[in-house]
Amino acid sequence: MTLKQQAAQRSEVNERLGALMNNAAAVRAIAAAIEGTLGPKGLDTMLVDRFGDVVITNDGVTILTRMEANHPAARMLINIAKAQEEEVGDGTTTATVMAGQMVATGVELVTRGVPVARVIEGMRVGLKHALALMREAAVPVNGLDDPRLRQVALVAGREHEDIADLVVQAAGLVGEEKLRDPTFKLADTVVAEEGAENQVFLGVIVNKERMNRQMPREVADAAVLVIDDALEPEEIEEEALRTEAGFARYLELREAFKANVQKLCELGVGLVLVDRGVDDIAEEILTEAGVIVVQRVLGKELRRAAEHTGARMIKRTGLKKPAGELKKYLGRAGLVYNDEKLEQVWVKNGAGRPMATILVGAATEEVVGERERIARDAAAAVQAAVRGGTVPGGGALELWLARELQKVKDTVRGMAAYGVDCVIEALKRPLGQIVANAGFNSLEKIGDVMAAQAATGKKTLGVDCDTGQVADMVEAGVLDPAPVKIHALRAAGEIAEAILRIDTIIKKREEQEGGARGE
Repeated sequence: MTLKQQAAQRSEVNERLGALMNNAAAVRAIAAAIEGTLGPKGLDTMLVDRFGDVVITNDGVTILTRMEANHPAARMLINIAKAQEEEVGDGTTTATVMAGQMVATGVELVTRGVPVARVIEGMRVGLKHALALMREAAVPVNGLDDPRLRQVALVAGREHEDIADLVVQAAGLVGEEKLRDPTFKLADTVVAEEGAENQVFLGVIVNKERMNRQMPREVADAAVLVIDDALEPEEIEEEALRTEAGFARYLELREAFKANVQKLCELGVGLVLVDRGVDDIAEEILTEAGVIVVQRVLGKELRRAAEHTGARMIKRTGLKKPAGELKKYLGRAGLVYNDEKLEQVWVKNGAGRPMATILVGAATEEVVGERERIARDAAAAVQAAVRGGTVPGGGALELWLARELQKVKDTVRGMAAYGVDCVIEALKRPLGQIVANAGFNSLEKIGDVMAAQAATGKKTLGVDCDTGQVADMVEAGVLDPAPVKIHALRAAGEIAEAILRIDTIIKKREEQEGGARGE
């Protein structure tokens, strides 16, 4: 075959696979944007918007969700990263990098003549075996005192020892039962503030101040009322107010409202948290009674405060209930404190469920966001480890899985065997990128580790990023939560298959208002 014929053949292949090549290039661009952040020696990325505002971060999901990406395949990859963050709170960079490698290997195979259907068939076989082996490799943690939890927090927290200690302490306060609750996220308890001191306390923070300075700064042993509504009289339509009967009804409701607010004072309420606004009359009465009132509290914070204090949220109409019945809706807090410096109200030592708050201090405004992201990653990793155990980190386990899949590949018949290579190459990628970011030759180090694993039979061997030598990751304390690894590999496989299956890109027509039939 002449050079001209070969060029024509390549041109025909590229034209036939145009959609796949286009999508693969977009996925590779996204993966390249964040792969430099992977590992202990990973560098930061600067995000700049059109107004000149800057965010400097090492956090994969932050980079992905804030970067400008218009290509549909790129947005698909970003959505997978978001799902990874939502599900396990960490591992978005690993998932993205592996997905990029799977797609790249898949495209290479297709251009060499392997049918897409066979590539996907082999990928599924490889993923099934790799995920099963990864689950078997998970080692459960032995309670919240297990020292491995701190190592998990330290790795996910990018070696910030103060943050790792805070997260582990918070996990101990919350308890194992709460950490295993699928509706609870330890990462949501993280708050970062400029000028604050690092601390963990049993309680919640409301990011609002008391309504006025005449209210007390703190109340001890406070009864707590949580109103999921406005603390205002019932409303009357404007037209009704113009009538004599309507105005009389308005005055009647105002008097009844005053009586209901007075009832709260008689019940000894010390803190009132309100979802919406507070009427001037209620503010005056409660201020005179020495009650702390916080209005327009976020729904999430209302729910956390109610859960921690044991309060039952109530609507404004519920205030009509007799005092004895209304008392059942009250919660209790050992201390309510208004921090004027941080402009927050702290509710500590509630009588309800244990609820810890991780307060992370930052020296300057510029690093507040990054400190919070680091702490949230560490908290999510610790919770994931409690739920699903730990595995060796640093890409060691993935490389061992790649070796095991080589054996599986020999049992797969036909061209589907090539598809297993997509998973094998993706599993090599994390360690390769980690050592490359540390300044070493990735091919050399992957070869060294695979040879050492084969010689010793140990799946825990990886690379020390300081020395470049083969080291035992478990002995070095480099541990990852098993659920993060499992979800990352599964997510990478899902997006890679979705991208490889796209054969044609067609621009949708714009839907007309009034429906397709053109009303």
